[in-house]
Amino acid sequence: MGTKADNVGIDDVREFQGLILKWAEQNGRTFPWRRTGESKYRLAVTELLLQRTKAETVANYYAAFFSQFPNWRILAETSEKTIGESLKPLGLWHRRAPILQKLAAVMVVRNGRFPIERKELNDLPGVGQYIGNAIELLCHNKPKPLLDEGMARVLERYFGPRKLADIRHDPYLQKLSHRVICHENPRELNWAILDLAAIVCRVRDPSCAECTLNKTCRHGKQTMNSKNLQ
Repeated sequence: MGTKADNVGIDDVREFQGLILKWAEQNGRTFPWRRTGESKYRLAVTELLLQRTKAETVANYYAAFFSQFPNWRILAETSEKTIGESLKPLGLWHRRAPILQKLAAVMVVRNGRFPIERKELNDLPGVGQYIGNAIELLCHNKPKPLLDEGMARVLERYFGPRKLADIRHDPYLQKLSHRVICHENPRELNWAILDLAAIVCRVRDPSCAECTLNKTCRHGKQTMNSKNLQ
């Protein structure tokens, strides 16, 4: 069965990709985990730390955390209590500490190699839809969307709204996000969308007038037209 995403034209998708990548060239954020050469260990653990936490907060703590826990083995051999103490500046430490320790123990057995098959990847501690996508994107170089509330907001405002409350199960948003990220530079495209969501396409008071996508964005066009009528 088709979804609304099937009605989004390939030209519209390509135009969106081009516009947002061009915007990101001048306005994208810089974080340590976006540097070339960061290890798969750091990339995966960082995605777990980023859940429900601002990227800027994680960036400020990035060097200290990986200085204390430089690899899977040391993380696995550290007590849950000690990991929790180190995570307190980020919050949610009582949830993150056991997940990180359990995942580290499994990854030590696997010699630091993530599964290739998605079903096996989903069986790892702490790996749900978002983290699974992140590992496939960042560690296996597959075009997978980092679909969170920020990305959902950008895609819905630009292409049209979803129906289901839970973005993990909305067929339109799931298919659309995969179509949009199907690109030769999926990492950069993911980061560009997340950056636009954080800087311009905010939950409240989005900067539509300053957004370079406002001429083709549904929400942007409506906002600009309503202002012109005032």
